[in-house]
Amino acid sequence: MGLDARRGRLIQHIGNLDDDRLEPFRDVRDRDLKGRHDLFLGEGALTVDRMLALDGVVQAVLVAERWAAHYEAASADVDVYVVSQKLMETVAGFPFHRGVLAAGRRAPFESRALADLIPPPAAPATLLLVDDVSNVDNIGLLFRNAAAMACDGVILSPHCSDPLYRKSLRVSLGHVLSVPWCRTSNWATALDELRESSVTLVAAAIQPKAVRLDDLEPPRRVGVIVGHEYDGVSEATRRMADHWVRIPMAPGVDSLNVAAASAVVLHHLSRGRRA
Repeated sequence: MGLDARRGRLIQHIGNLDDDRLEPFRDVRDRDLKGRHDLFLGEGALTVDRMLALDGVVQAVLVAERWAAHYEAASADVDVYVVSQKLMETVAGFPFHRGVLAAGRRAPFESRALADLIPPPAAPATLLLVDDVSNVDNIGLLFRNAAAMACDGVILSPHCSDPLYRKSLRVSLGHVLSVPWCRTSNWATALDELRESSVTLVAAAIQPKAVRLDDLEPPRRVGVIVGHEYDGVSEATRRMADHWVRIPMAPGVDSLNVAAASAVVLHHLSRGRRA
């Protein structure tokens, strides 16, 4: 056990599988499914470093011995538990080769309301609205795209997968932590609130009445709606949209993966907001 005196971080070496300090990191995959109440897990150095850059998010870090030096020099005041690779895999419950896990507090991310994400009326806005996307990889990719395309925020319908799910967070390259987001309890009410805030709702939809994406002039304040992997944007949501757009494609192909489609639509509609 050693203390990094410059930052007050306690580097703690653990060799006992039954040590209570390991509790947040046990049986990772099983608890992914059951949930961790007020905590979430980040894995891999890139994600964990982004977690550590945020004040008050990380509760503790678990690292394999080869990563100990890296986290002694990092800049957040949290405890770091150092274990052997074998013990890390035993604790996690599967062969875990990334060597770094962090337990984070959910509250800073789950306390946002829709109003917190909508830019002031005089400002431009680009929001990504996600209608019941359930695949955890797609959720992560949507956040990565939102970050790349300068979105002001991501708004999730009630039945979307959890952005703080371990794999979603990793696939997003940690952008779930940097792009503001909220989960709505009533999707229709949220869409109404956006329209009342002068946000033009544009749904990506494979519909005969949808216009070519190229033909839509980017609104100054836009909410891009993408939908479920198989069903697309729901009929009820489409009815509330101001525009339906389709991405022109080669003959015989009518759709893209939801993450790919979001990138294309956001690239067109947010083009005035990027470097």
